[in-house]
Amino acid sequence: MSKTRTSNNKIPKQRSADTSSFATNPFDSDSELDRSYTKSARASSVPSVNVDEGRSTSTSSSGFSSARSKYKNDFRDDGGIENQSVQELESYAAYKAEETTERVNGCLRIAEEMREGASRTLVTLHQQGQQITRTHMDAVDIDHHLTRSEKLLGVLEGFSPRNGSRRKIARSRGLFYPEGSHLEQRQRLGLTDPLPRSNPRRSATEPASALEKVEIEKAKQDDALSDLSNVLVELKGMAIDMGSEIERQTAALGDMEPEIDELNFRVRGANVRARRLLGK
Repeated sequence: MSKTRTSNNKIPKQRSADTSSFATNPFDSDSELDRSYTKSARASSVPSVNVDEGRSTSTSSSGFSSARSKYKNDFRDDGGIENQSVQELESYAAYKAEETTERVNGCLRIAEEMREGASRTLVTLHQQGQQITRTHMDAVDIDHHLTRSEKLLGVLEGFSPRNGSRRKIARSRGLFYPEGSHLEQRQRLGLTDPLPRSNPRRSATEPASALEKVEIEKAKQDDALSDLSNVLVELKGMAIDMGSEIERQTAALGDMEPEIDELNFRVRGANVRARRLLGK
């Protein structure tokens, strides 16, 4: 009987506890603490994975940077190349192949910049030759008008013009360059669009080993060296054209110098004669 009474007494207590959970009881905070604890535990468990991932990536990047530092130093701090494993040496060869490819591409870029500068220099020389030609033609026109002025001064002075001692400028001398736009000038000089670069060789799949990576880099280096050879051939032709153009312009300026001196002397003489006539 006592057992049944105690069991009956426990049942209403449990029910009262269950019903009281729906009521607002200030002392019933254990369930809320449990819920907040579980939420905080879940929230704290999420970034722990990211921290582990960050640590793994940082360790991998640090390992890669340390490997590259060893490659740059040629294993001087690790016993030298002779004391390295075969796998380490293969990775070292792949690193050196990539480094060589970058240097060859750098040389190619420098050569292409030199070609652009050489093409601009050729166009500038061409325009300078046109200016020399125009200067020569203007000197010829000045000679023609000065001859007529000297004849008129001779008539006014009562003397017959003396043409024997006068040096006449030949119209056929000088440099002759056809006028045109900048694009036409480049085409006449052979400065058309440069040869395109070789198509970079790309493997369909990633290299499975370091030796395959070395072979791929060697193919890239061959393409870059072929392009570099083509650019150097163009630069050689441009240098020859520059030399011949400078020689032509130097010769033209040398022939024009005494003609300009003669015109200067004749203009001064004509001015003196004109002032003398005006003084009468």
